[in-house]
Amino acid sequence: MNLFVNPSRWMLVVAVAACVIPIGVLITYVLAQRRMRDGRSRHEAWWQSATEVGMVVGTIPWLFGILTPVPGDGLVHLIPFEDLVDQFHHPPLWIIYQIVGNLMVFAAFGFLAPVRWPIRPVWVVVIAAAASTTVEFLQWALDLGRVASIDDVLVNAAGAGLAAACSRRWWRRTTPVAAQAS
Repeated sequence: MNLFVNPSRWMLVVAVAACVIPIGVLITYVLAQRRMRDGRSRHEAWWQSATEVGMVVGTIPWLFGILTPVPGDGLVHLIPFEDLVDQFHHPPLWIIYQIVGNLMVFAAFGFLAPVRWPIRPVWVVVIAAAASTTVEFLQWALDLGRVASIDDVLVNAAGAGLAAACSRRWWRRTTPVAAQAS
């Protein structure tokens, strides 16, 4: 299956992304306003709201894309690195699409989770691996015509871990004093 032969099927994914962003901005605004009414500082209210919504908005289009049915028989690859090695038998654009795409699935979560909460990168990777396992299971269980692969879980989790490392400068180290008091 060559994804580049029929790019029109990805237009729906692009449309979802385009719709999710303004909705995310609105939800961020509403959450920040609520938090400020509840006594949080303006900075903290906006920071918390933007990171939480950013994790969701940055992940939804990827999940929508990989949970969209495609024609064909779904496959399952349970042997680690088997599917990943097979990717290198395809054209370079396919390889880039597959590997970079899988690195990006939980990258928004990986980047923003340690910014929002005092969570260690290892837990970011564990959570992303669990979420990715769920997505791969759904691809198989819902018979979407997609490949469910342990390698996708590994690359999705690695992408979250790499994204977490990229946000190190902004990591939350401790729980805010106001949150500890409540």
